[in-house]
Amino acid sequence: MSFGYYGKDGDDQPLPAPGPQNYQFQHIQNEDGEYIRKQLKRRACDFHTNATLDVESRLLRSCPPSSEGSSLHRSILPQPSYTRFLSLSRSSLPSYSPRSGSATGLQSFPGNPALCYLTHQTAILKAKVPTAVTCCAWTPGGRRLLTGSGGGEFCLWDGATLGFELVMSAHDGPFRSMQWSPNGNFLISTSARGNLKYWSASIAPVVSLDAHDESSINEVSFSPTSNKFVTCGDDRAVNVFDFESTKMERTLKGHGWDVKACQWHPAASLVASGGKDNLVKLWDPRSGANLATLYGHKSTVTKVAWSPNGNWLISGSRDHMIKMYDIRSMKELCSLKGHYKEITSMQWHPFQESVFCSGGMDGTVLFWNVGPKGTTEPTARVNFAHDMAVWDLKWHPLGHSLASASNDKTTKVWCRPLLGSIPPPAA
Repeated sequence: MSFGYYGKDGDDQPLPAPGPQNYQFQHIQNEDGEYIRKQLKRRACDFHTNATLDVESRLLRSCPPSSEGSSLHRSILPQPSYTRFLSLSRSSLPSYSPRSGSATGLQSFPGNPALCYLTHQTAILKAKVPTAVTCCAWTPGGRRLLTGSGGGEFCLWDGATLGFELVMSAHDGPFRSMQWSPNGNFLISTSARGNLKYWSASIAPVVSLDAHDESSINEVSFSPTSNKFVTCGDDRAVNVFDFESTKMERTLKGHGWDVKACQWHPAASLVASGGKDNLVKLWDPRSGANLATLYGHKSTVTKVAWSPNGNWLISGSRDHMIKMYDIRSMKELCSLKGHYKEITSMQWHPFQESVFCSGGMDGTVLFWNVGPKGTTEPTARVNFAHDMAVWDLKWHPLGHSLASASNDKTTKVWCRPLLGSIPPPAA
């Protein structure tokens, strides 16, 4: 499924004969033999109806890939035979087992990882007062999309129609990051002026506090239980807070320069951080001890991200490289090279544990598959997805669409290419 195209009916204008790749307009020939182009209003695919949510929670998630419920997956998800219409190399796609209904060796999410390569632009979202969009986040149910701007304003967009709903002032300075708690009850946002705020599920302000000596708070990450969260800033510190009391419990000191990224492990008491000192550090948030230091990068570490299974850690840097580590053996698994400028954002797919996406300073968005049938080369690429740096990437909770926030003052939503919209590669 993909979102449709939305817009007001445009004025009729003569055009040349319709091309085979045009799916957003209808061409009608008038009495004079000229082709008239009319915009189409396509219906939205609402993924939040009661029937859809019931199927997802009661059937899809309860059926293991090898059970009889796998036939349901094949009836809902497109067949992998359609991958020939995508702009992908067939040799890079994982093998598919029709009997099990899943990719060979990947049992966590039935289907083919190629379904996660979202290279079709669905919508461009721009606020009334355009400013750089520094971060974004889907609400836990996916009904809304939140964006934070360089002017410190929240923008709220409808998750189905992608229409504008609300704008409100949130911070005195530019947004730096935002994240929902795992239980979905609260949102935390941070700013470049050292301010941190709690927001309720209805986007109402709850608590405001200052941290990191009023320096930029670059990232925030929740613990799996939602009781703690960790922040990092340009004061070289990684701070652990208690959510209920809003008090800082301890400071993790060890970085020699600004700390640009931090992420709490999805299932354990473990924190990863990366900074301007080119280092990736692993911490015990309970004792504050530095458990390990990874020396893989040659320049500033801009982003770190844990895989959903908790076994892999990826880090992006200004040296244009993405490093992947296995924390069980504390070894570097591979180096992923595909960006031509520094990496500014990374995000794992919510279900497909071997797929993640990354954004660069040059506006490029890449998709990677690091599973058993994966490759160290990007499996899908969107060149010039934005005109400037891609500051944030967030998957929809259902994994069918991707939001990208950029310094070019726009937020874009991506989905899988329409069938036939991209011709197959020449033999």
